[in-house]
Amino acid sequence: MTKKEELIASFDPNAPSAPGSLYGLPFDLETAELVIIPVPWEVTVSYSAGTADGPSAILEASAQVDLFLKDIKDAWQLGMYLLPAPENLIEENRKYRDLASKYISWLESNEEDWVTDELKIIPKAIDEVSEKLNIYIKSQAVKLSNQGKMVALLGGDHSTPLGLIKAMSELHPSFGILQIDAHADLRESYENFTYSHASIMYNALKIRNVSKLVQVGIRDYCEEEMDYIKGSNGRVKTFFDEDIKSAMYEGKSWKAICDAIIKELPDLVYISFDIDGLDPKLCPNTGTPVPGGFEFNDVVYLMKQIAKSGKRIISFDLNEVSPGEDEWDANVGARLLYQMAAIMGVSQGKLQFTP
Repeated sequence: MTKKEELIASFDPNAPSAPGSLYGLPFDLETAELVIIPVPWEVTVSYSAGTADGPSAILEASAQVDLFLKDIKDAWQLGMYLLPAPENLIEENRKYRDLASKYISWLESNEEDWVTDELKIIPKAIDEVSEKLNIYIKSQAVKLSNQGKMVALLGGDHSTPLGLIKAMSELHPSFGILQIDAHADLRESYENFTYSHASIMYNALKIRNVSKLVQVGIRDYCEEEMDYIKGSNGRVKTFFDEDIKSAMYEGKSWKAICDAIIKELPDLVYISFDIDGLDPKLCPNTGTPVPGGFEFNDVVYLMKQIAKSGKRIISFDLNEVSPGEDEWDANVGARLLYQMAAIMGVSQGKLQFTP
């Protein structure tokens, strides 16, 4: 037996979960099929902070997730492992978040006499450290992929997956992004930060190998972003939340809408999931909640339909989970992460839907 087979044979998925490992699973970097990169980073957050605590909160909440999925056979046997977060990354996030907060406060004050030499250089300093973060994530993801691992990312704010998307562009000549989100994230920059959470998809579309961006659930966006969508010559296809709801009120089924979404996607799909794509009752502490959005099972159904269509999910990220005074946001995030991991496993032929 291999080491992984021995772990599976000795593990009881019905027993209480042991804290300390993701979902209480026994796998490590060597034996897991899926390795998840945690990125406790929220330097450019513009409203409410807390997303940097998302990875650790989800790890803790994952102990409460039952491992059985009735329609994906032995999902836990895929093997999922969350890398430890580097301490220097946690410290850099604190340092540069403080700098960004000073700069954002100055912008919001409209007080010219606040201007100092330190304030003037903050955007450049944050752009530089963000670029280093992107390089770190990209190198980690490429290295793990070359070892035969599936790779995903757990943020942090929505700026964090750019390095992973760049890694996928080194591994795949062409792929599309499915973005589930309340926001379009197509600003050229936001608050003078090039790598803002509000610019992630603008930056992703600079990557030539990203052939298509399909946005779902968008309900908060500016004129600049709408102009970008209209001028994209079809490279960006947006399913606005308002239009989805109107179609459903008039009798169109969610399955028919999912079919239309999937039709827009190429064969290789990267999923970028901002938790605020859900109804805020499921993520009340996320940084920028917006009324509207999806139920949990709406998005799980969509992702399962992608796997059933024969398209291959090459990687994914989950971002903007911000724990509050209780573990509700992290509880939802942990369950969503487990579903996304299992569905990607199915799409890559490592798991199967239950007959």
